[in-house]
Amino acid sequence: MIYVNVRAIIERNGPNGTEIVIQKRIKSNENKTPYELPGGRLEKFESFLEGLKREVHEETGLHITKIFGEETRIETNNEDSNVEAMKPFAVYQTTIGPVDSLGAYFRCQASGNLVKEGDGTEDIKWIPVDELLHSLEKDLIDFSWVDKSGIMYYLKWYYDEKQQID
Repeated sequence: MIYVNVRAIIERNGPNGTEIVIQKRIKSNENKTPYELPGGRLEKFESFLEGLKREVHEETGLHITKIFGEETRIETNNEDSNVEAMKPFAVYQTTIGPVDSLGAYFRCQASGNLVKEGDGTEDIKWIPVDELLHSLEKDLIDFSWVDKSGIMYYLKWYYDEKQQID
Protein backbone atom coordinates (compact mmCIF):
# COMPACT_ATOMS: atom_id res chain seq x y z
CA MET A 1 0.00 0.00 0.00
CA ILE A 2 1.29 3.48 -0.90
CA TYR A 3 0.28 6.41 1.27
CA VAL A 4 -0.31 9.87 -0.21
CA ASN A 5 0.53 12.75 2.12
CA VAL A 6 0.49 16.53 2.29
CA ARG A 7 2.89 18.60 4.37
CA ALA A 8 2.71 22.32 5.21
CA ILE A 9 5.61 24.72 5.43
CA ILE A 10 3.74 27.49 7.23
CA GLU A 11 5.61 30.80 7.12
CA ARG A 12 5.22 34.09 8.93
CA ASN A 13 7.30 37.20 9.53
CA GLY A 14 8.31 37.03 13.16
CA PRO A 15 10.48 39.20 15.40
CA ASN A 16 13.59 37.30 14.23
CA GLY A 17 12.74 37.15 10.52
CA THR A 18 10.91 34.38 8.70
CA GLU A 19 9.61 31.60 10.95
CA ILE A 20 7.98 28.25 10.18
CA VAL A 21 5.90 25.85 12.27
CA ILE A 22 7.40 22.59 13.50
CA GLN A 23 5.92 20.02 15.86
CA LYS A 24 6.46 16.62 17.41
CA ARG A 25 4.16 13.70 16.71
CA ILE A 26 3.11 11.77 19.82
CA LYS A 27 4.26 8.19 19.24
CA SER A 28 4.13 5.85 22.22
CA ASN A 29 6.28 3.22 20.48
CA GLU A 30 9.30 5.55 19.98
CA ASN A 31 11.82 6.60 22.61
CA LYS A 32 12.95 9.74 20.77
CA THR A 33 10.34 11.88 19.04
CA PRO A 34 11.74 13.93 16.15
CA TYR A 35 10.26 17.16 14.87
CA GLU A 36 8.22 17.24 11.69
CA LEU A 37 6.10 19.53 9.60
CA PRO A 38 2.31 19.68 10.02
CA GLY A 39 0.48 17.37 7.65
CA GLY A 40 -0.47 13.80 7.06
CA ARG A 41 -2.23 11.24 4.96
CA LEU A 42 -5.00 12.19 2.59
CA GLU A 43 -8.34 10.47 3.03
CA LYS A 44 -9.82 8.57 0.11
CA PHE A 45 -10.56 11.01 -2.76
CA GLU A 46 -9.67 14.03 -0.60
CA SER A 47 -8.08 16.90 -2.54
CA PHE A 48 -4.60 18.20 -1.72
CA LEU A 49 -5.98 21.52 -0.53
CA GLU A 50 -8.79 20.07 1.59
CA GLY A 51 -6.41 17.56 3.19
CA LEU A 52 -3.76 20.18 3.85
CA LYS A 53 -6.23 22.54 5.54
CA ARG A 54 -7.75 19.72 7.59
CA GLU A 55 -4.41 18.32 8.77
CA VAL A 56 -2.95 21.73 9.66
CA HIS A 57 -6.03 22.68 11.69
CA GLU A 58 -6.22 19.32 13.49
CA GLU A 59 -2.54 19.33 14.40
CA THR A 60 -1.81 23.02 15.09
CA GLY A 61 -5.12 24.87 15.50
CA LEU A 62 -4.15 27.22 12.66
CA HIS A 63 -6.32 28.05 9.65
CA ILE A 64 -4.52 28.22 6.31
CA THR A 65 -5.12 31.58 4.63
CA LYS A 66 -2.78 31.29 1.64
CA ILE A 67 -1.20 28.41 -0.25
CA PHE A 68 1.55 29.42 -2.65
CA GLY A 69 0.86 27.73 -5.99
CA GLU A 70 -2.88 27.47 -5.37
CA GLU A 71 -3.49 29.80 -8.32
CA THR A 72 -2.14 27.06 -10.63
CA ARG A 73 -4.90 24.64 -9.55
CA ILE A 74 -6.97 23.09 -12.33
CA GLU A 75 -9.83 20.70 -11.73
CA THR A 76 -11.40 18.54 -14.40
CA ASN A 77 -14.87 17.15 -13.82
CA ASN A 78 -16.31 14.31 -15.79
CA GLU A 79 -19.47 12.32 -15.27
CA ASP A 80 -17.74 9.74 -13.08
CA SER A 81 -14.39 11.31 -12.17
CA ASN A 82 -12.74 14.44 -10.89
CA VAL A 83 -9.00 15.23 -11.10
CA GLU A 84 -7.05 18.02 -9.43
CA ALA A 85 -3.69 19.25 -10.71
CA MET A 86 -1.56 22.03 -9.25
CA LYS A 87 1.97 23.15 -8.59
CA PRO A 88 3.18 22.27 -5.07
CA PHE A 89 6.35 23.69 -3.51
CA ALA A 90 8.03 20.27 -3.72
CA VAL A 91 7.16 16.58 -3.94
CA TYR A 92 8.74 13.61 -2.21
CA GLN A 93 8.79 9.85 -2.49
CA THR A 94 10.29 7.41 -0.04
CA THR A 95 12.63 5.02 -1.84
CA ILE A 96 13.64 2.98 1.21
CA GLY A 97 12.13 2.95 4.66
CA PRO A 98 9.43 1.56 6.88
CA VAL A 99 6.56 3.15 4.90
CA ASP A 100 6.08 3.47 1.14
CA SER A 101 4.73 6.97 0.64
CA LEU A 102 4.70 9.95 -1.64
CA GLY A 103 3.51 13.42 -0.98
CA ALA A 104 3.64 17.12 -1.62
CA TYR A 105 4.99 20.03 0.41
CA PHE A 106 3.09 23.32 0.20
CA ARG A 107 4.33 26.74 1.36
CA CYS A 108 1.50 28.40 3.28
CA GLN A 109 0.48 31.23 5.51
CA ALA A 110 -2.04 30.80 8.31
CA SER A 111 -4.02 32.66 10.93
CA GLY A 112 -4.94 31.81 14.50
CA ASN A 113 -3.01 30.67 17.53
CA LEU A 114 -1.04 27.47 17.97
CA VAL A 115 -2.58 24.94 20.34
CA LYS A 116 -0.47 23.36 23.09
CA GLU A 117 -1.33 19.88 21.82
CA GLY A 118 -3.04 18.97 18.59
CA ASP A 119 -4.40 15.75 17.11
CA GLY A 120 -1.46 13.51 18.00
CA THR A 121 1.00 16.40 18.19
CA GLU A 122 2.87 18.31 20.89
CA ASP A 123 5.61 20.93 21.22
CA ILE A 124 4.08 22.88 18.33
CA LYS A 125 6.05 26.05 17.77
CA TRP A 126 7.30 28.74 15.44
CA ILE A 127 11.04 28.55 14.78
CA PRO A 128 13.10 31.21 12.99
CA VAL A 129 14.52 29.85 9.72
CA ASP A 130 18.05 31.00 10.68
CA GLU A 131 17.79 29.11 13.99
CA LEU A 132 16.47 26.03 12.19
CA LEU A 133 19.43 26.05 9.79
CA HIS A 134 21.91 26.49 12.65
CA SER A 135 20.22 23.72 14.68
CA LEU A 136 20.36 21.30 11.75
CA GLU A 137 24.00 22.10 10.95
CA LYS A 138 25.00 21.53 14.60
CA ASP A 139 22.75 18.43 15.05
CA LEU A 140 20.85 20.24 17.80
CA ILE A 141 17.46 19.28 16.35
CA ASP A 142 16.23 15.98 14.95
CA PHE A 143 13.68 15.76 12.13
CA SER A 144 11.59 12.81 11.01
CA TRP A 145 13.11 10.76 8.23
CA VAL A 146 10.38 11.93 5.83
CA ASP A 147 10.50 15.65 6.62
CA LYS A 148 14.26 16.14 6.89
CA SER A 149 14.62 16.19 3.10
CA GLY A 150 11.69 18.62 2.78
CA ILE A 151 13.23 20.95 5.36
CA MET A 152 16.62 20.81 3.61
CA TYR A 153 14.93 21.52 0.26
CA TYR A 154 13.09 24.49 1.79
CA LEU A 155 16.23 25.91 3.40
CA LYS A 156 18.17 25.66 0.13
CA TRP A 157 15.32 27.43 -1.69
CA TYR A 158 14.95 30.06 1.06
CA TYR A 159 18.61 31.06 1.14
CA ASP A 160 18.91 30.97 -2.67
CA GLU A 161 15.89 33.30 -2.91
CA LYS A 162 17.20 35.56 -0.14
CA GLN A 163 20.57 35.86 -1.89
CA GLN A 164 18.87 36.89 -5.14
CA ILE A 165 16.96 39.64 -3.31
CA ASP A 166 20.04 40.97 -1.48
